[in-house]
Amino acid sequence: MTNDGNAILREIEVSHPAAKNMIEIARTQDEEVGDGTTSVIILAGEVMTCARPFIERNVHPSIICKAFYKAMVDALDVVKEVAKPLDLENPEEISKAMWSCIGTKFAARWGTMVVDMAVKAVQVVMRGEGKISKLAADLKRYARVEKIAGGLLKDSRVLNGVMVNKDIIHPGMKRSIKNPRILLLDCPLEYKKGESKTDVEMTKASDKAGLLQEEINEVALMCSYIIKWKPDVVCVEKGVSDLAQHFLMKHDISILRRLRKTDNNRIARVSGARIINRPAEI
Repeated sequence: MTNDGNAILREIEVSHPAAKNMIEIARTQDEEVGDGTTSVIILAGEVMTCARPFIERNVHPSIICKAFYKAMVDALDVVKEVAKPLDLENPEEISKAMWSCIGTKFAARWGTMVVDMAVKAVQVVMRGEGKISKLAADLKRYARVEKIAGGLLKDSRVLNGVMVNKDIIHPGMKRSIKNPRILLLDCPLEYKKGESKTDVEMTKASDKAGLLQEEINEVALMCSYIIKWKPDVVCVEKGVSDLAQHFLMKHDISILRRLRKTDNNRIARVSGARIINRPAEI
């Protein structure tokens, strides 16, 4: 259930060009401002209602559009006159402005908690040298909402960093590390089988042992490239074999595997690291 205009309209399938424009207005308002989707639909409907008598009197649409452009200029002047400056250094004024957006939403029932979290989230992704001069509150690029099942709403937090919904792959690895050295990989840490079909003929038991030893040597070589840099955490986008876990855990290295590409890119952006394609390139 929702009273959000854009959420309702985007589920409606229409073929009329004017109706498509109305839905596009709501979508644009939601992307650019994040609030007021229902208001712009009502305003656009009133504008079209005012234009209808002139259309019926055969006034050309271009003349009506010019009149509306003139009205827009006058409306912007009125808006500038009634606008009040907002002190971005004052948390109370920012929260008061936020209430005008949150107050009409379902989240208003939880009081100031949602407002405080929204203000804090914007301040985390804010850019500006010394003072609040430029905002970069692009949700998709700088902020992300991670949902975890269980818990209460009051357990919600704003984290100044990157959160990945993954656990370490071995219970013996460290779970809490301060100021870690991070290594980012987008390749698997396991023995890679050949893409083409290969047949191996084994005549005695030592042949099987030799093949297994080659796999161990290959994984050990990959791990040696990582171990020499002494990282605390290794983030891998693909799989990690049990053997690689064993070698890295002996050197007190924690591993996160099967991370999403976007998560790895976020960690790289925050830490300034470069994602490595092969362990030998480290």
